[in-house]
Amino acid sequence: MTAPTTPQPSVASAEFQRVATSLARQGLMRHLGAELRRAEPGLVEIWLPYSDKVTQQQDGFHGGAMGALADIAGGYAGLTVVDEGMEVVTAEYKINFLGSYQGGALRAIGRVVKPGKRLIVTTAEVTHVADDGKEGPCALMQQTLVPVPKNY
Repeated sequence: MTAPTTPQPSVASAEFQRVATSLARQGLMRHLGAELRRAEPGLVEIWLPYSDKVTQQQDGFHGGAMGALADIAGGYAGLTVVDEGMEVVTAEYKINFLGSYQGGALRAIGRVVKPGKRLIVTTAEVTHVADDGKEGPCALMQQTLVPVPKNY
């Protein structure tokens, strides 16, 4: 089943293109099926559809998948506020798991709380979106990012 969709930008912004290009280079996110839905300065939204690649032993979304999705959404929110030629890496994050669900998809929205030249602080909220559109909380994350030169 396909998760509910959000509108795609009709003309992709520079932030959207930058995040999409970087996301396409991430083998883990490609493997899991992550989908970029929105990118604007200081905010990124990424969805992860339910599949056997992201489940734990009771068939709910695995906490590792939730953590990876939160990390990537927060990280890409940070990427939207650094200069061209720079990227970000995660120095640390703290996550609270609130629930695990089956089916549908996870939606992670990353937001920049405090941009900076040496450190960037972000948050990400992970929500389950069922096939019928019903939503439930999955995880909350706070993250510290470090800007680094792009090396590719």
